[in-house]
Amino acid sequence: MRLGVMFDRDLPPEELIPFARALDETAVDDLWVVEDLGWTGGVSAAATALAVTSRLRVGIGITPAPLRNPMLLAMEIGNLARMHPGRLAAGIGHGVQEWMRQAGAAVPSPLALLEETITAVRALLRGETVTLHGRAVHLDGVSLVHPPAVPPPVLAGVKGPRSLALSGRVAQGTIVPEGVGPEQLPGIAARIAGGDDHELGVFTFLHTGVEADRLTHPVVRDQAAYLGVPPQDVVMAAGTPEQAAEQVRSMWAAGAHTVVVRPLGRDPLPHVSALLSAL
Repeated sequence: MRLGVMFDRDLPPEELIPFARALDETAVDDLWVVEDLGWTGGVSAAATALAVTSRLRVGIGITPAPLRNPMLLAMEIGNLARMHPGRLAAGIGHGVQEWMRQAGAAVPSPLALLEETITAVRALLRGETVTLHGRAVHLDGVSLVHPPAVPPPVLAGVKGPRSLALSGRVAQGTIVPEGVGPEQLPGIAARIAGGDDHELGVFTFLHTGVEADRLTHPVVRDQAAYLGVPPQDVVMAAGTPEQAAEQVRSMWAAGAHTVVVRPLGRDPLPHVSALLSAL
């Protein structure tokens, strides 16, 4: 069972360095960085976090396949994995389709693109020469000159039934979005059907404080709209530190291998410290 903390996309990027250093001195296992359109680049953020820490696994959550050529993505991931062996996890997803349209990167079949991207990236990271002429990805005899000795895990950031099944077929793990509760995880794992070594990661909001503060938080309202549920149904690690810790434990008990908390608010570290004390 792993505990991760997300560096929220709304925090100024320069604060990642002291944030990562502070987490490196705690019992947290992972630090996850974000790649959302207009906010920050996940690869550069991961490189920075890896460079200023010595222990944490750093997760990229989540690179949108439409914005990332698989050859370039494998080059970036492979480079980081060689310089920081055993300390990287790479998440790849469909991307938010509205954002992909805004960026001129929308594709006819997001499912085909994601499957072909993950398949190609994993093969390249294994040191293989890849030729793939699929529905969305076209590579002709490409390979990495410096593949990592131990390829990092590639996880799919997905939520729909067909995408979960795709993840089970081609990825080494699955990341499910904020708001999903422990009662949903067994069904999600069944759709993935990825085997015992398939990592199931869950992102969840963290807030130790007054309920009204979290239910009216803009990011919670946005996530509720994304999931199609009212804000009060967005499951999160919230309330007293003990209640937040119990929610994290319930995620682990329901089958999550990794729970990544996303603290709400401008000052995230006190929420993380309170959670760690309760755990």
